[in-house]
Amino acid sequence: MPDTTERVCFLLALRPERIDDYLAAHETVWPEMLDALRAAGWRNYSLFLRPEDGMVVGYLESPDFERARSAMAATAVNTRWQSVMAEYFRPVSSASRPDEALHRLTEYFHLD
Repeated sequence: MPDTTERVCFLLALRPERIDDYLAAHETVWPEMLDALRAAGWRNYSLFLRPEDGMVVGYLESPDFERARSAMAATAVNTRWQSVMAEYFRPVSSASRPDEALHRLTEYFHLD
């Protein structure tokens, strides 16, 4: 049976002056947010930071990323989390929340 897991990598841009605050906020991610991510199908989820300019690289695996995103968007905890996180990110004109501003990268090679 083929593996149907989607590997997803994305970029976000922090405000350079808010990097330390953003990192501090992630030291204690709300347990209900972690539970919602798991329930929505986010697996093996990591965030990486390039501190020189505030570039955030995210990576996760999911059986269906668009369904996982939609499931998260429908939760009250995600609405609250995104509201708090919004102050840390550079504004993107087409997005009202940080999770709507992520720029998904194209996977073109994978080695198991």
